[in-house]
Amino acid sequence: MPNRTSRQLAAVAATALLGASSIAVGSSQPAEAAPPGSVRFATFNASLNRATQGGLVADLSTPDNAQARTIAEIVQRNRPDVVLLQEFDHDAAGRGVDLFAENYLGRSQDGADPIEYPYSFSAPVNTGVPSGLDLNGDGTVGGPDDAWGFGVFPGQYGMVVYSRHPIAVEDVRTFQLFRWADMPGALLPDDPSTPEPADFFDAEELEQVRLSSKSHWDVPIRIGQRQVHLLASHPTPPVFDGPEDRNGRRNSDEIRFWSDYVSGPSASRYVYDDEGVRGGLRPGSMFVVAGDQNSDPEDGDSLPGSISQLLDNPKVGSGQVPTSEGAVEATELQGGPNLLHTAPPAQDTADFAEPPGNIRVDYVLPSRQLRTVDAGVFWPTSDDPLSRLTGTFPFPSSDHRLVWVDVRVPGAR
Repeated sequence: MPNRTSRQLAAVAATALLGASSIAVGSSQPAEAAPPGSVRFATFNASLNRATQGGLVADLSTPDNAQARTIAEIVQRNRPDVVLLQEFDHDAAGRGVDLFAENYLGRSQDGADPIEYPYSFSAPVNTGVPSGLDLNGDGTVGGPDDAWGFGVFPGQYGMVVYSRHPIAVEDVRTFQLFRWADMPGALLPDDPSTPEPADFFDAEELEQVRLSSKSHWDVPIRIGQRQVHLLASHPTPPVFDGPEDRNGRRNSDEIRFWSDYVSGPSASRYVYDDEGVRGGLRPGSMFVVAGDQNSDPEDGDSLPGSISQLLDNPKVGSGQVPTSEGAVEATELQGGPNLLHTAPPAQDTADFAEPPGNIRVDYVLPSRQLRTVDAGVFWPTSDDPLSRLTGTFPFPSSDHRLVWVDVRVPGAR
């Protein structure tokens, strides 16, 4: 998201805001780990990206980086069993993943209990990987906007999965190389100055341009004798482009990819992974879609209906929507475009500048076989001592909030 501008601080009545929403607001702060018999899945855009390659590894090499300590404490306070972190710079050796686990998660942060994750997964992403093509159409080749995904070096804005349950690494599927044009009915960007449709990319570019701005990962987690597929992604923000709306269209199709993937062979037969294996998720498989999808169901800049492709998919459960009291308070205090939003403020997961204001972009969506026990967004109110972890701009942690869902895995022991 762009740098934060000055914000209008307008107070509005809490009763008016709550009256406009029929949703119950739960606690943003789990008092303890997931209850026995359930598993807590979480997603968190942790903003642990750095401006230069190797910068994150350098920051994590000692245990005193203030932002990393705050991010680690948020994870420790929420105690997810499986957590997907986004905007975590990828390095080929995996040093950043190990250092964050050892120097931060594995050490008490301000009195919070350390948390150990014996298993982790990370892989290359498209961000910062040069395409050698003029993908933004500005007449020059090179730079972050002509990479396969926006970034100034390979691996910037990457992802990592940490898990307390074994990861079936041999069964992981990645979709970093999947071509956008290979998706049937893809929303390929159009040059509005010509009569031809979907012609923003030329023929050479269409042969190569990738769908995923980072990557899409199917990471199977072994929970007892059962397996739950964590479907991880971080679609591009639907902004920072021109009238061709290439980022808005890409965002929508990146979201659609998972909807097709879980919907059965008729919808997913076009899919192929980075090893060339074709097809989507096996029917009947349990899954959790997780990540910063950069799309709100009703507000913000994404194409209408983008995230609804997942929210309305019959394979996705209709359990409790994660909420927080802190998000409602932020709308009350910040005012501005937040007062014009349609969606309930309690569901917001990101504290963005205006426009678009605070919206729901981060999701943990279990499949219908997984019964939701509890859910929340870690967004403490200002009178909560833990509000120091989220704060206000410039944030001590991230402009996103950790989102968690507790589920029961049938047949797991």
